[in-house]
Amino acid sequence: MTGRSTPHPAKPRIASTMGKAAIFSEALPFIREFRGTTVVIKYGGSAMVDEALRETFADDVAMLHYVGINPIIVHGGGPHISAAMGQRGIEPQWSEGLRVTDAETIKVVQATLKGEINPDIVRLVNNHGPVATGLSGLDANLFVAEPQDERLGFVGRVTEVNTGIVEGLQQQRYVPVIAPLARGEDGKTYNLNADTAAGALAAALGASKLVYLTDVEGLYRDLGDHDSLIQRITVPALEELIESGSVSSGMLPKLLSCVAAVEAGVDRVHILDGRLQHALLLEIFTPEGIGTMVTKEPVE
Repeated sequence: MTGRSTPHPAKPRIASTMGKAAIFSEALPFIREFRGTTVVIKYGGSAMVDEALRETFADDVAMLHYVGINPIIVHGGGPHISAAMGQRGIEPQWSEGLRVTDAETIKVVQATLKGEINPDIVRLVNNHGPVATGLSGLDANLFVAEPQDERLGFVGRVTEVNTGIVEGLQQQRYVPVIAPLARGEDGKTYNLNADTAAGALAAALGASKLVYLTDVEGLYRDLGDHDSLIQRITVPALEELIESGSVSSGMLPKLLSCVAAVEAGVDRVHILDGRLQHALLLEIFTPEGIGTMVTKEPVE
């Protein structure tokens, strides 16, 4: 006899349950800190096309909603739009990370964003209850824009954000899911870069956080060197990095919108790896966080 008892079969289950309870306990200070605040999430990349990631993203958004945080989703749709263009025989063209949008392309963009992608995101989030509602930047002139560059066609630069419709939905405890379209000052429809639209909305609402879900771990100091991930960076340092030309053209609109959002009063901007399940919850509810955080001043 060794004097040791046979492990009770319930003990592993109890240990697992205690571990889960510890996670909730760790999250409590962050729930308290951000309860009642607005978090704008730019949703794009692999998180939009991988079925498992789509479902966990919807889980995360519902979780934020039910603990009293006010998430807003601004979604992209690049792969879906390119596929729809291909079906119509239109070859996608890009300039400095932005889609060149002629008269035919803007029709495809609008139909895909409003008719396909937006309602699908709403459906996923609403699997958790009557939580989300969809709209576009055209509704109530949420986004007003001017042409960004004549070479880009119907690509807009945001000149005005009318937050009334979003604030009204938040007061009714809905999660707005927004397609990045805008009414032009000339009355036409414009395609907005979703990163830029999310940044402009976060600034106009005074959001506590702006989160970008991407297909990379975060911002790298040296392109291609995964060991050069930047965990925290201030706006002045980020501007220096942009001016050095060491960021990719695809990342440029995102980084410029990071700078603009923080300068306009958004407390923190996060660039997260959307390929990681529950990336949102890991960033918001753990002390370590993930990805890259952009702030105006250094954070201890």
